[in-house]
Amino acid sequence: MNDLIIVTSLLYVLSAVGYILFLFLQKQYYHRLGHIFLAVGFFCNSIVIGYHYAKVGQVPVRNLHETLIVTGWAIAGVYFAFHYKFKIKILGGYAALIAALSIVASILASGNFVESQPIFNSVWLIMHVVSIFIGHSSFALACGVGLLYIAQENAIKNKKHGFFYKRLPSLDLLDSTGYACIITGFTLLTIGLITGFVYAKTVWGRFWSWDPKEVWSGIVWLLYAAILHGRLTVGWRGRKAAIMAIIGFAVVLFTFFGVNFLLKGHHGVFTR
Repeated sequence: MNDLIIVTSLLYVLSAVGYILFLFLQKQYYHRLGHIFLAVGFFCNSIVIGYHYAKVGQVPVRNLHETLIVTGWAIAGVYFAFHYKFKIKILGGYAALIAALSIVASILASGNFVESQPIFNSVWLIMHVVSIFIGHSSFALACGVGLLYIAQENAIKNKKHGFFYKRLPSLDLLDSTGYACIITGFTLLTIGLITGFVYAKTVWGRFWSWDPKEVWSGIVWLLYAAILHGRLTVGWRGRKAAIMAIIGFAVVLFTFFGVNFLLKGHHGVFTR
């Protein structure tokens, strides 16, 4: 199975290369290659996750190695869902690059054997993990769309237009895609927090314990709630929305990784 993980990482890397070549050369052949490599990588990634689950009968987020494998899978899967709707081809390179980094990091991370524990045997944990990972992946794509928006806006403001102008989608499409990513991410994050509260009650006997991960997850929820509220009430669109999406994902990254390594709490058991 370790060999399949390596193959998955290589497929994601080849996908990212294909998308980057498409960006520079504008040949549909390279986009198709990138898309195919990403799809096959996602399939292999799914097999790895299925194998881990079948082997121990528990959701494979018991340590950092497994968590990063699920991260790569979620990023690739969410990209395909949004690509079906919005067709932003170059966004695939961003998704493939993050997926590749996640799988490579999982290979480098400690994959020490983790004993099965009762706390992993819960349908609430599965619902919590799936919702949170897909929600965070949606925020990651919103960040990528935000970066593309800023690049395209700068290209438009430049009278010579330059490299990005002909290669990136319209500002309206980027703005609506970023908004859809945030709406999706916020909805799933809300579901993930609710199921997490129920899971915490069944495992630790209380819905909320001021665990650092819980606190920062709450901060992320409030931040994206503020972003959505700002868009609906005071018109946070365009460049401002793009910048907020980038800032929001930076907070997500700290919540996902920084809290586990810098602060102690219940969730440390999942990143050993």
